[in-house]
Amino acid sequence: MKRVGGLFEKIVDFENLRLAAHTAALGKRSRPDVASFLLDLEPELLRLRRQLADGSYRTGPYRVFKVQDPKPRLISAAPFRDRVVHHALTRVIEPIFERRFTLDSFACRQGFGTHRALLRARSACRRFRYVLKCDIRKYFASIDHGILKGLLRRVIKCDGTLTLAGHIIDGAPPQEPTEAYFAGDTLFTPFERARGLPLGNQTSQFFANVYLNPLDQMVRRQLHAGEYLRYVDDFLIFGDDKRRLAEIKTEIAAHLSTLRLRLHVRKSRIYATKEGVGFLGFRLFPRRVRLARDNVTRARRRFVRLQRLYARGLVDGTTVDTSVRAWVAHAEHGDTWRLREQMFSAIVFSRRAP
Repeated sequence: MKRVGGLFEKIVDFENLRLAAHTAALGKRSRPDVASFLLDLEPELLRLRRQLADGSYRTGPYRVFKVQDPKPRLISAAPFRDRVVHHALTRVIEPIFERRFTLDSFACRQGFGTHRALLRARSACRRFRYVLKCDIRKYFASIDHGILKGLLRRVIKCDGTLTLAGHIIDGAPPQEPTEAYFAGDTLFTPFERARGLPLGNQTSQFFANVYLNPLDQMVRRQLHAGEYLRYVDDFLIFGDDKRRLAEIKTEIAAHLSTLRLRLHVRKSRIYATKEGVGFLGFRLFPRRVRLARDNVTRARRRFVRLQRLYARGLVDGTTVDTSVRAWVAHAEHGDTWRLREQMFSAIVFSRRAP
């Protein structure tokens, strides 16, 4: 496919910025910075458009904090005006890259998602004897800025768009340390190359798919795996030949090294599908799908805590109903009827008597 130009004018178009602002504000309108921006929406957007057009736009400071999800993760929250720019950029360039993505990547893509990935993995578990499960070590923190910009240049030939994407990439705050050496490196190479994208950015989710698209293409076109699917940096490759899957693992590790990425040694291994494989919070078997144990444990703890808050009148019924329905909708993608029955017979939401 040819490289695409003439994109920057579409990105800085006022209507695109307006739609980007409303998308960025979804579920966050009550936050002070969001409410302040929306209160003076037109002047804010005109100022932002002028800065983008004349090249004076620069990203602002991130708010960095840690969450337990379930392991500790470093989250970097960009200022709201920057999040507007992130959405304005991806609204224009994401459809261009979407045509170049394979059907094997399921994260952060319209019409794909967690549950569609689970359906495909569940089907593959029924058809194949073995599965190679891989995980990339510290993926977001390891994304190399120079390589990512090169992948964007392969598709985009618009200087303004590439410059803006570069500002966003380079504006990322420091991530967790990921020093690693690859073929051809000198002693100082890992410290000279900028790397790392912040979790939580709209652009980071999109760039993560761009960065691993070469892997998707290589697996599909060269390795001819029985079945392959990827969700961010977790991916499964199914087959009936265990030895061939071991060879594929070696070939994938070599390909990832060209992207300055490494497989997680402990989390990348071959399983017999009859023994089950963990994926997206479930454990998949040929004839059944169970919720992963830690998923059940976290849900039970969350509902017990919510039960106490509801009993004390600190949360309302709508909050309880929304939380319960969301978990049930997710759990229903596994064989969990008995689990759900047991959980909600033990955890009853009721108000304390006055």
